Amino acid sequence: MKPEQGLFQLDFDDHHAVLGVPVTADAKAVRKRYLAIARLLHPDSLSGATATDAQRASDVLSKLVNPAYEALSQEKSSTEHGIMLKLKGQSLRQVGTAPTVSSTTAQTLLKAPHADAAYRKAISNLAESQFNDLENVTEVIGELSELNLIYLYRSSANDGPSVSSPASAAKPRPNAAPNATAPTVPTPRQNQAAILESYVNRAQEYDQNRDYSRAILELREAVKAYPNNVQCHSYLAALYLKAGQGTMARIHAKRALEIDPNDERAIAVQARVDKASGASTSGSTQTTKSKGGNAKASNPKASDKGGGFFGLFGGKKK
Repeated sequence: MKPEQGLFQLDFDDHHAVLGVPVTADAKAVRKRYLAIARLLHPDSLSGATATDAQRASDVLSKLVNPAYEALSQEKSSTEHGIMLKLKGQSLRQVGTAPTVSSTTAQTLLKAPHADAAYRKAISNLAESQFNDLENVTEVIGELSELNLIYLYRSSANDGPSVSSPASAAKPRPNAAPNATAPTVPTPRQNQAAILESYVNRAQEYDQNRDYSRAILELREAVKAYPNNVQCHSYLAALYLKAGQGTMARIHAKRALEIDPNDERAIAVQARVDKASGASTSGSTQTTKSKGGNAKASNPKASDKGGGFFGLFGGKKK
């Protein structure tokens, strides 16, 4: 697929595949690989290339490679990505059947007797020529992503792959006791709780700064990942209410109450939406019964409430 035909419209969230490194790569390996790619795609390395090829290299670097490295080099995002990879492997195993893949390399890995060694070798072979033909770079990334998928599936049988968090790789303790107790491996439920907490924490930060649109975006992502989580729906309902979007607040409050009829925040949001909606309906009825300009004169503030939702929070301060 050519870049001008939609290459950068694709949403590559497999950062390891974009960089051509295994999901087990540590921070040092990720940075080394990134620097090698950056040198390869730098204008100084493409002095003899055509203007089209130079632009294509610039686009691949800025729109694929740089975002992938940024995601894996930041502690918060890399930790979340590692957790998501483990959960992905576990969910694949729970399905009971191997994921469907199209590439020969992934199909071979599915049957390889020694998955770890075969996986690393396959990734290395593809990475060598990954950026040689930038016109077809997405095809190679897709093949790498299939290898990651099969590796996650196969390694999940052994309690998940040993996925590194590049931004915060643990350093060995030279003086650790030989019989020291091994760290406890988080359960899938604990991993899910950690991811949810990160979404909620970021939403709360935006909420405190009254940046409701970004807070809503965080919670919408959480709802996509966990559609049956009452906390996500009720908090999202409250945020929509603060943003003056009563319809969306009602929808998520209703969904939260379907999951847990006793959720206090959802109950409160629904009550305030119903109250505002009732006040708006009453005002509309009164206006209809009035004649001409007398309706506005009898209720001069009616047109300033905007449906009543902003009024719940005192309106904008002047």
